[in-house]
Amino acid sequence: MVMSEKEEIISLVGVPHPIPYQGSKRGLAPIILAYFPANVTRLIEPFAGSAAVSLAAAYRTRIKLFTLNDLNRPLIALWHEIIHEPDDISEAYERLWDAQTGQEREFYDLVREQFNKTQRPDYFLYLLARCVKASVRYNSNGEFNQSPDNRRKGAHPSIMRLNILGASRLLLNKTCLTSLDYKEAVEDAAPTDIIYMDPPYQGVCASRDPRYIGGLTPDSFVDTLHKLNGKGISYIVSYDGRTGS
Repeated sequence: MVMSEKEEIISLVGVPHPIPYQGSKRGLAPIILAYFPANVTRLIEPFAGSAAVSLAAAYRTRIKLFTLNDLNRPLIALWHEIIHEPDDISEAYERLWDAQTGQEREFYDLVREQFNKTQRPDYFLYLLARCVKASVRYNSNGEFNQSPDNRRKGAHPSIMRLNILGASRLLLNKTCLTSLDYKEAVEDAAPTDIIYMDPPYQGVCASRDPRYIGGLTPDSFVDTLHKLNGKGISYIVSYDGRTGS
């Protein structure tokens, strides 16, 4: 039996993950999927990030349609390129990866400066691949300010291309991309949907959390959950917090 291009790419990388993100639920995705109701057809991720749960659900053909939402507009712009223009973003990443050779630190700083001016998706992907612990950080002005991991150059272009093409094959023609407040992103949810939420909680931070481009208050979030309960909408929440002293 001859595999299709989609099957061949997926067989090489398994569940593809083109966007490295600290806190990604890549490892937990199979456990999270086990809690999905049997009759849902659309998965909504209001805090999409690396979309690890959506990719896992698509890989296992558990869900037919996806909505990826994130308040971080450059991140959603990057997802648009990955899904709809996978060859272009792969080639752009490869050009940046090649151009850094011999000047890795200086080049990273230059790309970071240009990204904060232009918000270009290829710049963002390069920064995510190179930054310390794949950990996004923003300053008080909303500018990306994480330092590079000087021990590595980021994912090799051949590996990145496989992950990008794999993600595109899984999500193309099935995915709506939005950059809204999470409350807006779930407004049209129906009982046939499942909402997976991995929100930027403040529970582990004493002050503003630099990991996120925007925060949210727990009280407002709990109010949103009450509204979903009233509409009979299924949802799963990954809670980032702490208990006790």
